[in-house]
Amino acid sequence: MTTEPRLPAPDGSDDPWLFLEDVTGDEALAWVRERNAETEQELDALPLTATLQQEIREILDAPDRIPGVTLRGEHVYNLWTDAGHERGLWRRTTLEDYRRDQPDWEVLLDVDALGREEQESWVWHGARLLRPAEGEPYRRALVTLSRGGSDADVTREFDLESRRFVAPPAEAGEGFVRPEAKGSVSWVDADTVLVCTEVGEGSTTTSGYPRQARLWRRGQDLAEAQIVFEGARDDMGIWASHDSTPGYERDWVIQAHAFYDTTLHLLDRSTEPPTTTALPVPRDMEAGAHRDLAILTPRSDWTVGEETFPAGSVVVGDLDALLAGEPRLHLLFAPTERSSLAGMALTRGTVVLSILEDVVHRLEVHHRTADGQWQSRDLFPELRGTLEVAAVDSDHDDRLWLTVTDFVEPTRLLLADLAPVLDGEDPEEPQLVKAAPARFDATGVEVTQHFATSADGTRVPYFEVGAADGSGDDAAPRPTLLYGYGGFEISLTPSYLGPIGKAWVERGGTYVLANIRGGGEYGPRWHQAALKENRPRAYEDFEAVARDLVERGVTDTAHLAVRGGSNGGLLTGNMLTRSPELFGAVVIQVPLLDMKRYSHLLAGASWMAEYGDPDTDDWEFLQTFSPYHRLREGVTYPPTLVLTSTRDDRVHPGHARKFTAALRSLGADVRSWENIEGGHGGAATTEQASRMHALMYSFLWATLGGDTR
Repeated sequence: MTTEPRLPAPDGSDDPWLFLEDVTGDEALAWVRERNAETEQELDALPLTATLQQEIREILDAPDRIPGVTLRGEHVYNLWTDAGHERGLWRRTTLEDYRRDQPDWEVLLDVDALGREEQESWVWHGARLLRPAEGEPYRRALVTLSRGGSDADVTREFDLESRRFVAPPAEAGEGFVRPEAKGSVSWVDADTVLVCTEVGEGSTTTSGYPRQARLWRRGQDLAEAQIVFEGARDDMGIWASHDSTPGYERDWVIQAHAFYDTTLHLLDRSTEPPTTTALPVPRDMEAGAHRDLAILTPRSDWTVGEETFPAGSVVVGDLDALLAGEPRLHLLFAPTERSSLAGMALTRGTVVLSILEDVVHRLEVHHRTADGQWQSRDLFPELRGTLEVAAVDSDHDDRLWLTVTDFVEPTRLLLADLAPVLDGEDPEEPQLVKAAPARFDATGVEVTQHFATSADGTRVPYFEVGAADGSGDDAAPRPTLLYGYGGFEISLTPSYLGPIGKAWVERGGTYVLANIRGGGEYGPRWHQAALKENRPRAYEDFEAVARDLVERGVTDTAHLAVRGGSNGGLLTGNMLTRSPELFGAVVIQVPLLDMKRYSHLLAGASWMAEYGDPDTDDWEFLQTFSPYHRLREGVTYPPTLVLTSTRDDRVHPGHARKFTAALRSLGADVRSWENIEGGHGGAATTEQASRMHALMYSFLWATLGGDTR
């Protein structure tokens, strides 16, 4: 390791490690392989690494996991991975059969076998099925696959009856094939799709996403497909889709100018050329349609006539009236200082809301009476935990999937029928469909919620999961892992710990989940409080939680580790550079770290609404939370592990590489590991995921003084 410090200029004018941004360059990959070998040599020497890798792999590949399904017609569809099928089996069965302990699955596509046949590292990215005529079976699908897990992917037409891909035109067939790019395809009818993808020069935005929506007809060259909408070069991206709900068929174009800045257009293909009408709502509105309804969630207070709908509320109204400029709107939900919207499901006749009250879930169901009046009631108040809701078939009935999960209670899948609600009656109790078994021993483990006080006096909630007698003046400090994110209005809520429980909690560690500002736990205001120049508030919140854990006697700084990925990697990178004395270990995953160049790397330009534009005066505040530029000589940094993926085409792996190199030049205790596949999730298979997490937890146990045998 070199002892000569090589740090970027604090003002961003010089970068000594720029060559590491060459993702697949020979010099950069040679450097990556050297770092990987060093890290593996260090951590594989610990017997715990192999043990954890096997235990985590067994959990990820467990045959009694709950298969997540989507209902289409008579079948539910699922992508299943296990030890023998790392890339997955796309399969289906009937809903009735799915409810059995051992369903009889029909395999449609073996992704592993396809990869071997085509010598590609295919990773499943989903499928869209073509709605058939009433009473007919589903026959065609658009299957999307990614090489190595990157965001860029390909889409190919698939025949559900023959279980084969439809040959492309070049092979005398007539199937739709979208070449590799970031984009999407949506069925319009059997011979027509709406496609958003790269089609030559000028067809993508500065963020690398599609700039155009095209109407593509069977047998037509993609480059000749009619452009039905084109956004600006500096838009974030354009996406188009067809709503095939019977009686409410529509085409939509989403013009994302930036995060939290979107125009929703209704596309009219009956004109020549096709025309669009923008939904007349503010551009920071989250807007959509369901049957005859407009579903609207303002991100800032929205005044219509004499009524003001608060940010974070849920508003519904007649879609045609809204488009005609005569909105008839109704407020379904208004947030409070302690509550926010967590999720929503739309069945045929109901709107189901999942609501957070101090990060604790509850459900409401809303529906219209025969005379058009809205009514609401609490739904299944006896359910506890994180409650995720999804319609089973929003076109035909009012059935609802309910996923119930918590840190230590294994996940359950329930099925409810809300039809009685439409008649003013209470629904029957939801039926248990699937229940996952425990994956770790939670005996004596307690889940508690606490509140820390941030630097500006804000109450910051966090959850603690650990032994019930693990804190207090007489208790020894326990190894504690603090996790956070704090960005993009994403809420962190309790979910079954699974591998975390096995690798960390069962072995005596305490796990802490922090609900810092920048997230969505208290709605848009919680997120907006940490945007751009206010980003440090998220870091102050995280530091407040860390200090509260120490003050409460849960742990001490030598036994406290932090972990975060993506925006959370920026968070933990800032913990390393802002408060190195607070932590005994730091894990930084698929991170942003160079905030001077982030907007020029891959999808980085799309996040300027969150962080700011470093090519303007915004750099004055951006450099205050750019970890790469905050590194200094003479500082003792805690032991650090940096994890990333070569195939991450969302957050550039150069962030992790350059930060590691700069820390090494300071003689810091840092190691890094880069998965050659994986995409932004860091791993493309359960083998890769178990390997990555085993290295991470072995590092944490070794660093914080745990048993590594």
